[in-house]
Amino acid sequence: MRKIQEVLRLHVQAKLSERAISSSVSLSRSTVSKIITRAAAAGISWPLPTDMDENQLDSLLFPIPQGRPRNCDEPEWTQVLNELRIKGVTLQLLWMEYKQANPDGYQYSQFCERFRLWRKKLNPAMRQIHLAGEKMFVDYAGPTVPFIDRETDEILTAQIFVAVLGASNYTYVEAHPAQDVESFIKGHVHAFEFFGGVPRLVVPDNLKAGVRKADRYEPILNRSYQEMVSHYGCAALPARPYTPKDKAKGEFGVQLAERWILAVFRKRRFFSIAEINETIRELLAQLNEKPFQKLEGSRQSLFEATDRPALQPLPSLPYEYAKWQHCKVHIDYHIEAGRCYYSVPYSLIGQEVEARLTQNTVEVFLKGKRVASHPRLHYRGQAQTDPLHRPKSHQQHGEWSPDRLISWGNSIGPNTGILVERIMQKYKHPEQGYRSCLGLLSLSREYPVERVEGAAERALIINSPSYASVKSILKTGMDHTVLSLMEDEQVTPGHDNIRGASYFQTKFLN
Repeated sequence: MRKIQEVLRLHVQAKLSERAISSSVSLSRSTVSKIITRAAAAGISWPLPTDMDENQLDSLLFPIPQGRPRNCDEPEWTQVLNELRIKGVTLQLLWMEYKQANPDGYQYSQFCERFRLWRKKLNPAMRQIHLAGEKMFVDYAGPTVPFIDRETDEILTAQIFVAVLGASNYTYVEAHPAQDVESFIKGHVHAFEFFGGVPRLVVPDNLKAGVRKADRYEPILNRSYQEMVSHYGCAALPARPYTPKDKAKGEFGVQLAERWILAVFRKRRFFSIAEINETIRELLAQLNEKPFQKLEGSRQSLFEATDRPALQPLPSLPYEYAKWQHCKVHIDYHIEAGRCYYSVPYSLIGQEVEARLTQNTVEVFLKGKRVASHPRLHYRGQAQTDPLHRPKSHQQHGEWSPDRLISWGNSIGPNTGILVERIMQKYKHPEQGYRSCLGLLSLSREYPVERVEGAAERALIINSPSYASVKSILKTGMDHTVLSLMEDEQVTPGHDNIRGASYFQTKFLN
């Protein structure tokens, strides 16, 4: 600014040439000539008026180009933003449609610039444009909701699951007992049902319920979570670690849930998860119908106009939560899954398989091929055996048989032999007792055989013929106590009801 004044002073007052002025003020000769020419055109001479400051002088000599006059019809920018959420729609297409309706309207560059300036005035969370029906962001809120267990009077906490659609900000909120895999998947299923359709992508945070191994480039999903998204025909795209902008919509949805739902009933007392969810549903409807501050409509109206038509249809049946478990087939051709036992074909003895457990069924897979299926048992220690899985002869696979196990027990002592028979009698199929008998075998390697025999005697006397009882007796040293108390009597209970090894030999080995 000061150089402009100096150029005018040297030109008018000192009457120097443009070349001399250029050298004096360190400006190019063309710039000096432009200043002198523009000052003459604007009627400015030296000295300057006393009320003219530097900004006024600059605006007179170098006015800012105004471009097209502002009397053009202004586009409906809110409609432009909503149209951009539709897959395949671009600003150039929308400008062409605008020009057809307004031939004297803005050119393409001004159209884009004015839309950018308008969008910049919105909430920062609204700047990123999401396509309709493309993404659903999911997360758990930080605050929890306490509730009182009616039976124990214990104060428990409910976790708050939040799902938000990217294009419309349409929100779903639900209370869960925990942030485990089952609750996390049920939250997705209920959110899909609430929206009435399925988005193309689900963007979760890197919580362990959904992501087994977080990685910036190749995250590994939990097996059950991957199965769920495949069932609904969508894909999971976990946010990059330490990059909250990848799930900004989810963060914003959590903030809304905390402000407009959790904060509202912060002083209420709840007694169950169901009661919390009932209250959430009422407040959730109000949240989705609440008008936008800077846009027309609400989340509900925007959802109906954009996301709902673009969502994929729901499958015919909802996903049923399934837990996967790696198992090894034992010598009794059973696997342990969910603390119960299920048979598989005896030819798989010793192999590693996968069990898929749902609420009602248990399926067993070997390298992706299903090899067995059973109704699920719900009481610990129960066993389910398919007769077709049993071998025709127990000596065809493995060396163990009822006769051999009983003989081994007798080699330790008569009480151990009787205990082995009693263990196998407890089960519908003697093979189901093989594990307990082999457990006794492992105890004979850890303890002296005299102690194992004494512990077996003690287990028979208290009518508790099991591996767990013998192990407990040996661990606590009760076998010594029992022997000292019964030293004078030497009482051994009769066992006329025992069928003996010959029974098993004739029934199972022929």
